[in-house]
Amino acid sequence: MSVKRDSLSVSLTVGAYGSAFGAAAIAAHFTVLQACLLSLLLFSGASQFAVIGVIGAGGAALNAIATSTLLGTRNALYGLRMAPVLKMSRLKRLVGAQITIDESTGVALSQSENGLEEMRKGFWYTGIGVYVFWNLFTLLGALGAKAIGNPSAWGLDAAVPAAFLGLLWPRLVDRKSRLLALLAIALSLLLVPFVSAGIPIISAALLAILIGWRE
Repeated sequence: MSVKRDSLSVSLTVGAYGSAFGAAAIAAHFTVLQACLLSLLLFSGASQFAVIGVIGAGGAALNAIATSTLLGTRNALYGLRMAPVLKMSRLKRLVGAQITIDESTGVALSQSENGLEEMRKGFWYTGIGVYVFWNLFTLLGALGAKAIGNPSAWGLDAAVPAAFLGLLWPRLVDRKSRLLALLAIALSLLLVPFVSAGIPIISAALLAILIGWRE
């Protein structure tokens, strides 16, 4: 019962945040269909916000793809961690890869004391739950933003930076991560006047990789 409760609470809370993405996508001049397809096919919150943030700021599609890819590399690392736990067949791997995200991995690992079966339940319940709720709320957020006219008039164009801050803030748990965040902010602000949209985010991500590798 505990794993179901934990999975549902995480799924609903995180999934509801998809409404912010849907609204932000419309503010960045994406269509409702494009917003929904990003959630259905990409399904990685930070990467999705990166795509609409870069494109909405006038950046090139290549910059958006590069930024999104860098932010999504952590999911590959989650996959390496979860592979020996899940032991999936080839068919299941296709589904499992799509829902290997922060939340499904986190809930699964939180069940480690209860055995492999509970860890697997935590992964599948949470991953599928977030996927369903995230896509549902993306649609609702996009339709809602579409209905109010000009989203920027309501301040919805600020949803992308606010979303990034919301995703980042809970992860700044020690001095090293806070210092890295400050360095990334400084580097991004320094580059903004001189490079095209998306490059500052890519540079900040590369900075994080460089510092992590040297450690």
